Amino acid sequence: MRTDERRGVPAAAGAAGGARIPRQRLWVEEPATRRRMPDPVRTAAVRAVLIMSVTLVQAVVAFLCTLAGSWLAFPMVLSGVASTVVATWSVLDVWVTRQVWNQRHGVVSVPSSTARRMRRERRRARSAARSQARRDARIRRRGAGGLSQA
Repeated sequence: MRTDERRGVPAAAGAAGGARIPRQRLWVEEPATRRRMPDPVRTAAVRAVLIMSVTLVQAVVAFLCTLAGSWLAFPMVLSGVASTVVATWSVLDVWVTRQVWNQRHGVVSVPSSTARRMRRERRRARSAARSQARRDARIRRRGAGGLSQA
């Protein structure tokens, strides 16, 4: 029995249009579980990761130079301390950038969000006030000519 090399099915079944084995898709698209980070926050996060990785490389080089007794150990330790301060600053920058972006563009509306609950309450109050005003106007219109003026 010959097989079709490209499809991996027997040649007779492929040519005759018989029962074909369903192929499993190579790529299955899944919806994202979390929302994408805003551009400024993502930029700050990438910058922080790069700075932290350079800091870790400097720490390893300083450690190895210290073990080897090299003259480069002391300058590497000093630059490692400085880059640790810079890495800490960059992580704080990510946090501050995220907070500022949330303040400028509003909070994410999740069911437990306080802002969403307050908006819902304001909307209900406005709706209740409008319906009360319509009822009052209807009562005034209906009772305008029915009672004596005496």
